[in-house]
Amino acid sequence: MENDEDLAAVRAVVAGNSAAFAGIVERWQGPLFNLAYRFCRDRSQAADMAQDAFLKIFRALPSFREQSTFSTWMMSVAMNMFRSHQRRTRPNLVALDAALDLPHWGNWGLEERTSRDETVRLAVQALPEKYREAIVLFYFHEMNVDKAAQTLGIRPGTLKARLHRARGRLERNLRRRLGTEPVPEET
Repeated sequence: MENDEDLAAVRAVVAGNSAAFAGIVERWQGPLFNLAYRFCRDRSQAADMAQDAFLKIFRALPSFREQSTFSTWMMSVAMNMFRSHQRRTRPNLVALDAALDLPHWGNWGLEERTSRDETVRLAVQALPEKYREAIVLFYFHEMNVDKAAQTLGIRPGTLKARLHRARGRLERNLRRRLGTEPVPEET
């Protein structure tokens, strides 16, 4: 999605043409809504959060120094806002034990696959914030390691370590709850 249109729009807005921001909103409303939804799991709330993020991004455009890509900077601003929102609201998360109270994986039909997908989403939601954010950006938003690390304000090696630990936690918890072979705990 990164293109010269974003940079041109940013420069136009900073120069006083606030109408140029409409192009940014049009190009990025889907990805920002999806990111917000990953935080709150409520469509209405995600729409409000995305709208608030665009307002914050608009106000912060003069601070964009073009040291990173616009999309990375924008996602970083949005992530920080969504984190703050999440800390203020503290959503009711389902405990991982309750979320994974399902029968064996087996040959599931469409309804069961949907249930399994939701179980995995709930398991990701139950991860500590630093692991959940890494998983969401890397897997759900398909960012590469460098871009996801930059968005989170961490080093690529740190992101890789968080992804490794998050995958391990997910695997252990899913295997334990689904009755498959045990996986040793991390030390």
